[in-house]
Amino acid sequence: MIRRVATLSVLSFALAACGDRATAPTAASAPVTTAPAPAKAAVDRQHPRLQVKLVDGGAYDLAQHRGRWVVVNFWATWCGPCLEEMPLLSTLAARDDIDVIGLAYEDIEPKAMRDFLATHKLAYPIAIIDTMDPPADFETPRGLPMTVIIAPDGRVAKTLLGPVTIAAIEQAIAAHGTTAAG
Repeated sequence: MIRRVATLSVLSFALAACGDRATAPTAASAPVTTAPAPAKAAVDRQHPRLQVKLVDGGAYDLAQHRGRWVVVNFWATWCGPCLEEMPLLSTLAARDDIDVIGLAYEDIEPKAMRDFLATHKLAYPIAIIDTMDPPADFETPRGLPMTVIIAPDGRVAKTLLGPVTIAAIEQAIAAHGTTAAG
């Protein structure tokens, strides 16, 4: 036991000493000059941006929906509650006063998603989101489904974690101070 403690002490001292030693740069350790990474736009979680490629090949730009309420729904094909709320979200999307977009937050190939959507008819567009690089202006989902309600001015009105109902979405809209129609 004493031998083990002594060995650990010597190793700790040796490792600590490694950080104190200054070494002259050599050709192998000289800094490599690379082009600077392109600057990313500042994150704005109050007025989020969203530009994604849709599974059907189209494009979606949240900015083009200003002036309307938008329901942004993070979901996955393997998520039971997500599947249960899909008909409700299709009902909302069929209304004249609310737009809906589904963001599939999972690792799935576009063809597999198209096959899934062929059997689950939806009235709103779907995009596949890279789980390793989700949209920066949105909170990373802590669970699924997660729904973000965007007001006509582009501001986040409410974020709901878990399954939603039409009543919950209408309450969030009313609490924001305006109706879905304006």
